[in-house]
Amino acid sequence: MPAGPVRAAIRYAAALLMTVLLASGCSRATPVADPAVVTTESGPVRGSTGPGVRIFEGVPYAAAPVGPLRWQPPVAPVSWTAVRDATKPGSRCIQDTRVDPDYGRETSEDCLNLTVWAPNGATPDSPRPVMVWIHGGGFLNGSSDIYKSTRLAGRGDIVVVTINYRLGALGFLAHPALEARDGDRGNYGLADQQAALRWVRDNIAAFGGDPAKVTIAGESAGAISVCDHLVAPESNGLFRAAIMQSGPCSSQADLPAAERISTAYAAGKGCGDPASARRCLNALPADRLRDGPPYVRIGANILSGPVIGTPRLPVAPATVAHRGPIVRVPTLIGTTADEFTLSVAISYLRNERLAPYRTLLENTFGAEAPVIAARYPLQRYGGSTALAYAATVTDGVFACPVDVMAADLAGRAPVYAYEFNDRSAPVAEPIRRVPFPIGAAHALELRYLFDMGGAPPLDPAQRELSEEMIAYWSRFVTTGAPDMPGLIEWPELNPERPQRLTLQTGGSTVTSDFAERHQCAFWASRG
Repeated sequence: MPAGPVRAAIRYAAALLMTVLLASGCSRATPVADPAVVTTESGPVRGSTGPGVRIFEGVPYAAAPVGPLRWQPPVAPVSWTAVRDATKPGSRCIQDTRVDPDYGRETSEDCLNLTVWAPNGATPDSPRPVMVWIHGGGFLNGSSDIYKSTRLAGRGDIVVVTINYRLGALGFLAHPALEARDGDRGNYGLADQQAALRWVRDNIAAFGGDPAKVTIAGESAGAISVCDHLVAPESNGLFRAAIMQSGPCSSQADLPAAERISTAYAAGKGCGDPASARRCLNALPADRLRDGPPYVRIGANILSGPVIGTPRLPVAPATVAHRGPIVRVPTLIGTTADEFTLSVAISYLRNERLAPYRTLLENTFGAEAPVIAARYPLQRYGGSTALAYAATVTDGVFACPVDVMAADLAGRAPVYAYEFNDRSAPVAEPIRRVPFPIGAAHALELRYLFDMGGAPPLDPAQRELSEEMIAYWSRFVTTGAPDMPGLIEWPELNPERPQRLTLQTGGSTVTSDFAERHQCAFWASRG
C-alpha cells in the first residue's frame, strides 16, 4: 500500500480508538467543577443557582452559642467533611415572635449562620467587592434571609453577605453576673457580627469575593451596629467602607444604665439573687428569653443593643465621630423623609386610636414636651396628632442626629448623604388602612434594594428608582464613591455647604435644605 494511504489509515484508526475510549469513559479529561460547591475553612457547602447569582444559605460562621457558650463570645464552628447542604435558610435567632417580620419561621439558639449571594462571574481568579448586610429590628427581631439579594448582587455585580446574630437578652443582656471570659459584658450579638466579618475575611475569596474590599452596611439597628464597628477595636481592619441607613447612633445605653436595666430584667425572670443569677439565667429555657432588656425607648418602640463603656465598645460613636478613636472610611449615610409614620401607624392599629398629642410628646421627650408642642403645633399638620407626633420623632430622633453624625464623619473621610423621598412607597395592606399618609417611612427604602415580600410590587417608576439605588449602592461598594455614570452626580458632603441626594421617583435631585426642613437648628438647641 502506498505511504499516503497508510498514514491516512493510521490517523483514522487513532481517531476511532479515541472515540471508543471517550465513549467508554476512559478519557482523562478534567471534570468541570460544580459552581454550586464551595469549600470553606470549616468544610464544603453546596448552594443553589438563581438568575445571575449563586446562593449559599445557612452557612455557619460560629458554633451554636448554647450550654457553656451562652453569653460568651462566639467560637469557631465544628468542621465537617461531607458536602453540607446550603440551599435553604438557616435558623433565625431567638426573638419575640409577637412582632416577628417573618412569621412561622423556626427560631433557635443555634443561629449563627449567614447567606452569601455571589454573581455568576465572581470567582477566586476574578473577585468582586463585598457588602456585608447587618439586619435591623431594634436588636430584638429580624433575620438575614428577609433580605433577598438576587438583584443587588446580580445587577450590582457585587458579593452580598447577610448575617444572623444573637438578639434580645441572649445577645445583649449586661447583667453583672454575666461577664464573658474576655471581660466584656452585654455585647454578645456585636461579637457575633465581628465573628461574621472575620469569617468573610477568611472565606469569601472562595465564593469569588474580595476580602480587601468589604463594605459593612445596615439599616436601623443594623446601621447602629455599623456605627459601633467604626469605634470597636476588634472591628478595625475588617472593612474599608460603611453604609448607614436610618440609624440613630446616639440611641444606645452605657454600661451603668444597661446593668441596672438588665438586673431588673433578670429579676423579672425569677433570677433576682445576685449570688445565683448566672446559674439561674443559664438554666432558663431559650423561650423565656425571647424578649430583651429595654435599653432605649423611642415612643412605643423599644431597642436593646450593644453596651457602651465596655472592652468591646469603649466609646460612644455619636460622641467621638468628630474627634476621637473612629475608623476613617468612606461612608454612605441617610434617612427617609418620614421616618416615624410607620411606627405611629402600627400603634394606631394596635390600639385603634392614639393617645392625646401632649401625652405622646411627654412619653417620648419628657419635660421638653411643651416646647416641642409649640414648635410642632397641631394646626400645621391639619390637626392630625399622628402626623404632628411622627414629625417630631422623625426630626428629633432620626433626621437631625443622623445629619450631625454625617457632618462629623465628613471632617474625617468622604461622606455621601441621602434622603429617601418616595412618598408613595409600598407598605403592607393593614398599614394602608390608617387615616393618615405613611409617606417615605422607616425601612420602606429596603425593598428598592432587596427583593422583599409583604407589600405590593413596585410600580414602573419605583422600579426605575430601585435600579438607580442599586446602581449607586453597588458603585459605592465597588469604588468607595457612588459616582455612577449616567446618573445624577452625588456630591460628597461638605458640612459648610451641605448637599445630599434626594432619592425619589420622577428624578432624584441634589438638595441643600435638609436641616431647615427637619428643623435641625431647633433640635440642636435642645441638646
